Amino acid sequence: MKLTRARVTNFKSIEDTGWVTIDDVTCMVGKNESGKTAFLHALRHLSPVTGVSGDFDIKDYPRKGYVRYKRIHPDRPATVVEAEFKLTDSEMQEVESVFGESVLESDTLVISKGYDNVLHWDFQANERMVIENILGSANLPVEIQHHAWDSNTLEQLTECLGDLPVKPASVQSVLEEINTRFSGGLKRAMVEDCMTAFLPRFVYFDDYSAMRGRISIQDMMNRVENGEYLDDADRTFLALLKLVGAKLEDLENQISYEYLKAELESASIEISDEIFEFWNQNKQLRVEFDLSAANPNDPPPLNQGTILHVRIWNNRHRVSVPFDERSKGFVWFFSFLSYFSTLEEEEDADLILLLDEPGLNLHAMAQRDFLRFIDDRLAPKNQVVYSTHSPFMINLDKLSSVRTVQDVDDRGTFVSDDTLSNDRETVFPIQVALGYQMAQTLFLAPHCLMVNYPSDLIYMQVLGEAVASTGQMRLDPRWVVIPVGGADNLPTFISTLGENYVSVAVMMDVSTKNRVKLDQINRNAAVKRHNPIKWVEVAKVRTADIEDLFEPAFYLKLVNEAYADELAEPVTMKSISESNPRIVKRLDSYFRRQHIAGGRFDPYRPAALLLQRHSQLRGMITEPTVERAASLFERINSLLPSNGASESGINAAAAKVLAPIL
Repeated sequence: MKLTRARVTNFKSIEDTGWVTIDDVTCMVGKNESGKTAFLHALRHLSPVTGVSGDFDIKDYPRKGYVRYKRIHPDRPATVVEAEFKLTDSEMQEVESVFGESVLESDTLVISKGYDNVLHWDFQANERMVIENILGSANLPVEIQHHAWDSNTLEQLTECLGDLPVKPASVQSVLEEINTRFSGGLKRAMVEDCMTAFLPRFVYFDDYSAMRGRISIQDMMNRVENGEYLDDADRTFLALLKLVGAKLEDLENQISYEYLKAELESASIEISDEIFEFWNQNKQLRVEFDLSAANPNDPPPLNQGTILHVRIWNNRHRVSVPFDERSKGFVWFFSFLSYFSTLEEEEDADLILLLDEPGLNLHAMAQRDFLRFIDDRLAPKNQVVYSTHSPFMINLDKLSSVRTVQDVDDRGTFVSDDTLSNDRETVFPIQVALGYQMAQTLFLAPHCLMVNYPSDLIYMQVLGEAVASTGQMRLDPRWVVIPVGGADNLPTFISTLGENYVSVAVMMDVSTKNRVKLDQINRNAAVKRHNPIKWVEVAKVRTADIEDLFEPAFYLKLVNEAYADELAEPVTMKSISESNPRIVKRLDSYFRRQHIAGGRFDPYRPAALLLQRHSQLRGMITEPTVERAASLFERINSLLPSNGASESGINAAAAKVLAPIL
């Protein structure tokens, strides 16, 4: 099963999140105390992994209505979480092999759970197809089969056959099958025989799940034997033991000490090697284990029995420190992989990972590494939902997978895929992420593409997704895009660029004035460069903006919706029919003549609308627009050094104005 949507109601700060679309990787962005953790906790309770309680406690009902709800709870337990899943093709085939072809009318089902702590399954099943399957294989006498064929439900079939005055053995066999397999109804049988096995398990992991540096084996054994509470850190440690096939009793008695230590360190090396594929901060670390008798002077429970010491050795400084006193980022990473690796081996069901602030203790660049870890290691096999308020944990190539979480007055927590109609503090990490991406390009990146305005950045992002969906190449990720505010600002921006740049290109309208300005920059001794600035024409029309890639009717739709409050009537192509080929310039002239919005057209507003509603509007972007965008990206990417070319050769290339190929 794949989780497609989820909704949480009546839980902690949440009254109703609304339906939240879940992708392969879903990023939840919001302020502290906005309800991100509550949402993840509710999902976890739906179907937790083995050893984790999935029961909801009535005390988690929102305080505002708690007293009233407590009175009605026994008769009307509230629903907390609803999750919509989609069955895979193989799962559909397995259900049909057991209950008959076409028994499921849809591959979608909804599973819910509330304060009654019972799973409720909602899906469409065709009892008629089950009846046909039963009758087709029952070898009933012809007259009885004809008599029973009109039954549309199992209950009707049971009554029909049960009323027969004489029941042949084949009839008795059918009645026994119905009473045995379908005593609780068709849906219950399908849930028990198939669906339950398909249901994924939710794995929740947060900062408190990291393994401790010292563990009292005796205390852990007592709590396990007595069924006492184990927190996430305890479960992480037990997961590591399972991974190596060791038992608590072996550690307490120190049986085969060297063997156990070798097994633990072997698992440590394997996990560390996997971490270092994605961990670039310090590769001189390794995890060590040791056993000793407890120190009576230590606080309970570390003052009794055998103590397992988990330490991190730093080869660079040749010193070791207790596990939980080391960099929390590495500790979290190691603990998570220990826990997750065990679950991968033990759990029969698919896993959905719920990571609460996974990059909280990671350096900004390490957070980028962790995003790569999610995409390369986790997402290919498991869906991932993670929360963050860090701009460096937001994948700008997948903005459509970002969900904003906001605590709204008189409503509680609300989750949305609308990144613009939220308060400033909620979307601040997204704004910072976009700002950082632009800022870092001025100092770090070797390939810079300068455009007019931030709206160009939005269009390139949206069109890039559309182009990539057709299997064509979007803008090469080596390019960094910098809005400079028009050609007049080019000299200032160019002067700030160091010689780290291998490729610098400008994508603006190719007017005579702008071309002269570019030539002046390339000839100016103050900013003389080994790699002259290259110009990229947007389209076949020499004076074209990126907005001209869209069909005029589609772009005017964006304009009319963005300016709906200021327009007396919609803008039409007829009303902006002057000769200027640039639609933005024609709109600016029209707004000035009609005194709309202060006489100035802001091209950012329709771009912002497209970003805000791109999930609804992207289907209206036409194939010719996508092809024009793909051609533009191809020409821009051609300015980059090829894999086999030396960058010095590219640097020595003359200024290049690409011939239009659209």
